[in-house]
Amino acid sequence: MDEVHAPIMASTGLLPTGALLESLVHVAHELASMEKLPSVQVRNISTMIRRIKLLSSLFEEIQETNRQLPPSSVLCLTELFSVIRRVKALIQGCKDGSCLWGLIQTEILSNQFYVLVKEMGRALDILPLSLLNITTDTREQVELLHKQAKRVDLFIDPRELQRRQELLQVMANEKYSKSKGGFNIDSGEVKEILTCLGLRSPFEFEEEISKLEIERQKQAGTGGLIAVSNIDNLISLVSYSKSIIFNHVESCERTKKDHFKQRSLSISRNIHDTSSSSQTVVPNIPDEFRCPVSLDLMRDPVIVASGHTYDRNSIARWINSGHYTCPKSGQKLLHMALVPNYALKSLMQQWSEENHIPLVEDKASSFSNNSKGKLSENPIDHISAAKASVDAVKLTAEFLVGKLATGSVEIQRQAAYELRLLAKTSMDNRGVIAEAGAIPFLVTLLSSHDPRIQENAVTSLLNLSIYDNNKILIMAAGAVDSIIGVLESGKTMEARENAAAAIFSLSMKHDSKVAIGGRPRAIPALVGLLREGTPAGKRDAATALFNLAVYNANKAIVVVAGAVPVLVELLMDDKASITDDALSVLALLLGCSEGLEEIRKSIVLVPLLIDLLRFGSPKGKENSIALLLGLCKDGGEEVARRLLLNPRSIPSLQSLAADGSLRAGRKADALLRILDRCCSESHNPVG
Repeated sequence: MDEVHAPIMASTGLLPTGALLESLVHVAHELASMEKLPSVQVRNISTMIRRIKLLSSLFEEIQETNRQLPPSSVLCLTELFSVIRRVKALIQGCKDGSCLWGLIQTEILSNQFYVLVKEMGRALDILPLSLLNITTDTREQVELLHKQAKRVDLFIDPRELQRRQELLQVMANEKYSKSKGGFNIDSGEVKEILTCLGLRSPFEFEEEISKLEIERQKQAGTGGLIAVSNIDNLISLVSYSKSIIFNHVESCERTKKDHFKQRSLSISRNIHDTSSSSQTVVPNIPDEFRCPVSLDLMRDPVIVASGHTYDRNSIARWINSGHYTCPKSGQKLLHMALVPNYALKSLMQQWSEENHIPLVEDKASSFSNNSKGKLSENPIDHISAAKASVDAVKLTAEFLVGKLATGSVEIQRQAAYELRLLAKTSMDNRGVIAEAGAIPFLVTLLSSHDPRIQENAVTSLLNLSIYDNNKILIMAAGAVDSIIGVLESGKTMEARENAAAAIFSLSMKHDSKVAIGGRPRAIPALVGLLREGTPAGKRDAATALFNLAVYNANKAIVVVAGAVPVLVELLMDDKASITDDALSVLALLLGCSEGLEEIRKSIVLVPLLIDLLRFGSPKGKENSIALLLGLCKDGGEEVARRLLLNPRSIPSLQSLAADGSLRAGRKADALLRILDRCCSESHNPVG
């Protein structure tokens, strides 16, 4: 369970909360109070509204506390706002659009709801509930919602699939009868289908036709010829069904239809007019506003360790490609932190306004400015959801890195904790956090005397290392020795375990295997955790040792560090539950003479391996037979004799040769031949 921290207070100029919470509460209430829900996607819509009602309680409680929030909370709420807005748009689209076309598109719509639920779950990944002043009931409800969102499956209503099948059958019959020169459809069947979709009155039929015609225009504009043909058939079906069900067409209803079409077309024209914009001629860009790398106008100027300024994206690509020098001066960068150049950015902002050239960052600043004034009717609707999310992550990361660099112990503890959460959620976040310069500061915090700071720092580095480019940056920042220090004598067992996991992640690259294995304390520290860690820690240590032992020079170091007896002992420890991992390391250590000699010394290993041939997992059986075969080869007569004396060995090997995997079967056959030869030699000794 995460510990409770006093939250870092975010600058309202960077991370607004008042406008955001008001917007969240407003849009959640709009959805919760939506009247006359669509007749399609009923289950998905009702479930989604129930989720948002639950979140609404969270938003209201946070708003009532009237306290500033940690940056990761603001980021989570921003992403939730983006998701809920899209939920609202999707439900409104189902409500305003054609119900018949919605029925035809049921899989597509269901998948859109599914995607939004998964995004809601990912947003909640970074919500630090332990830091929020909310009631226990609300906390438990949000935790339950989070778990449900993470494991939710795509739901396609079988009743809607059945109705769609019936509708398609009617359309096929209608098309066939039209080809024969007339109509021949079952009016009772059609009426039942359309009634289930909410079409009961002549006006509702006319409105559905109008919606289909609008949908037809959309599909025609995107080149969907098959879709247009299907919509034409639906329009024909609804028109004919209306005439046979109601016997006449009332002129007043046609007037309403025309009004509805005119209103929709007017809205469409307004949207088109709003989205169009005139081209502008870019004036000459001052040299000081150009990035020395790309020579383009900088969007986000940052200062590197050498004191030179670059555009963030350009210098980040330079560093991530393995360069650790200043492109302009050639000077080696002492650290990889990228510090925003606010002075230059202010000048660029003034120049861009005078020349009517919008900077990318304008959208983010307008987001911030909304929090200072009165909330507009749609406070953040004009921001692209994806851009807003990227900007929010960037702002959050820069803010937290600043706190790592200059904050008190308490502030550093909280900042490291929030970076740990942020780095856990997505690959994009890991890249942004590294670009913000977090890695050198996190490495420094590994030597902190505060247990939580150390634990959060090493876990943040572990999460960041999942991104391949960050592996290079972490190694370049000199993190290995500090991570080994945490592995050896970390303040908490979780810190030690996560240090082992970080070594495993970093050693995925060959150069890192060499560098880490060359540290005299690294492998002994992993063996120490293998001996005294929790089951999870032992597994982390075993997988890290396996990765390092892939490099031949490290095998002997693992053996000398005393890993073999510990690994054999773990094969007998049911509670550890790492049998397969221990077997994998032992099989790998057979590849060096020191490992083979040490493994042959074990008296209890052979009976254990025979039992694992019978009761182990498929992977365990493969490694067990590999070990037995390796032990019996090249002077392993003593091990072969022990196998022959065990009554379970031959039947187990024969069973594996017949029913095991291809690889295990081949090795079992080879071992049976060795045992057969050994048995023959013992009966026919050379005189």
